Amino acid sequence: MDFSKFHPYVYYATKYPFYRGQSSLNRYVYSSSITFITEGKGFLRLRDAEYAASPGMMVYMEPGQAHDWIADADEPMTHVCCYFDWYYVDRTEAFRDEAAPICYERDLLREDLLGESFPYPLPEISYVGASLLSWTDLLQRCFISNEHTNERTFLRSMSAQSHFSEFIHQFLAFSLQDSSYIPDPRISKLLERMEAELLNGDDIELERYSDEIGVSRGYFFELFKRTTGLSPIQYMNQFRISRAKEDLRSSNLSIMQIADKYHFSSVHYFSRTFRKYAGKSPQMFRESEH
Repeated sequence: MDFSKFHPYVYYATKYPFYRGQSSLNRYVYSSSITFITEGKGFLRLRDAEYAASPGMMVYMEPGQAHDWIADADEPMTHVCCYFDWYYVDRTEAFRDEAAPICYERDLLREDLLGESFPYPLPEISYVGASLLSWTDLLQRCFISNEHTNERTFLRSMSAQSHFSEFIHQFLAFSLQDSSYIPDPRISKLLERMEAELLNGDDIELERYSDEIGVSRGYFFELFKRTTGLSPIQYMNQFRISRAKEDLRSSNLSIMQIADKYHFSSVHYFSRTFRKYAGKSPQMFRESEH
């Protein structure tokens, strides 16, 4: 799976109040969607199941998933919702009027224009409970009209996309909190400090890191590898070698100066480590890049 292409892009985000007894049946949305029930009640039909919609309910739907919304006759529900793709899909030519189009007839649904699903399973129905207000406040910053971006709406769209990145990060952290698919946030925070300390030449004490997050040394190593794919030592060496490569490509620093800059104990140790991670000596790497 090429994760470099995943840049969530929101086309439409809004607050939508239903009228008493209003129904929206046989819907097929071309993009993914996330909906919060903020007040009132009703029903959602999805995958041959029916769910009672009530405040605090969060619904995630993949593109092209058939579903129905039916509002209560006395206390109709209100949605705060967004329609987005995990990476931008240009549907301008096919749907000029709406950036997040919805189809109501299965035979008219164009499969080639459906957005891509997230590569790991996400729960379709969740309940955010007392944190509903914080969720909807965050999503409201992404509110954007259902139209294609143009020269008039470009800056507004940039602002919405920026806020949406924050929202989707929270959504994924919440939805995948019990899975091994996403990095442990404690390790992600440590990585920033570790990299800064490596550049400063500070002593790296792995026991200090494991103590800070309250886990044993062994479990810290397990979490670290699950998050980065590398052991702490491998990660630190790869980080320094990656920086050294850039200097070998583009700077006038000698190999000895680069070894000193990235705090290797000797030029011999730097060369040995560099060959291990790059497959060639620093001098050979510099010559090949030039």
